[in-house]
Amino acid sequence: MKMRKKHIPILLLCASVGLLLLSTVGSARAALTYYSENYAMEVTVSSIGVTLEENGEPVSYRNYIEDDWSDSGSGQLLQHMLEETEGKLVPGRHYREALSVTNSGAIDSYVRVVLFRSWRDADRRKDTELSPELIGIHLTQDSGWILDEEASTPERLVLYYTKVLPVGGSTPALCDSLSVSPEIFSAVTETVTETGEGKRIAMAYQYDGYWMSLEAEADAVQTHNAAEAIKSAWGVDVDVSEDGSLSLAR
Repeated sequence: MKMRKKHIPILLLCASVGLLLLSTVGSARAALTYYSENYAMEVTVSSIGVTLEENGEPVSYRNYIEDDWSDSGSGQLLQHMLEETEGKLVPGRHYREALSVTNSGAIDSYVRVVLFRSWRDADRRKDTELSPELIGIHLTQDSGWILDEEASTPERLVLYYTKVLPVGGSTPALCDSLSVSPEIFSAVTETVTETGEGKRIAMAYQYDGYWMSLEAEADAVQTHNAAEAIKSAWGVDVDVSEDGSLSLAR
């Protein structure tokens, strides 16, 4: 993953990636094994920091202290998601996946999270034909987070926290669960072959052998000259009320 550096020192990115391997989808319940990685982005900024948290625990953080990024670290997502199901992910079941952001920097800020969901083949190449919407992310309501519907797509969800996040403060969770739709079983191709003993029917499940990819990016912007800073960093126009609350200017 790559980002373009900004000329104005206002942006910090942290990113975390989780991958789930879809294995042997058949007429019975599918079993998923999982693999996860974590990445942290690098960009030159000052006095700003952000931490992405999963289920109340820090996953990835990057803080600019004393002119360097030494205060940074990364872990792994989805490490405990399958503990209650003996290591097998059951399509249709909702698993706890609460993502939130903490201001771990030295200045108040506004924060944004971008979630990416997609399917990848055995070589980790993104498949644009399979539906990312079968990867369910349940967004929380009335939590201070708003979904930018115009910037979002079936693959990408863009969310803004509408309040100023003070130093040391944490947002409510923007989502609370993750699931895979049982509709993966309906994406099947049936092949009929005539043999000397009659017809042979083969069933090929479209999602069999594919990876489910879920990515979360959290970034922070300074509150000083907020509308201009957000426009420069995120490319979106916002209105800032007297109490500091944001709303999309559409």
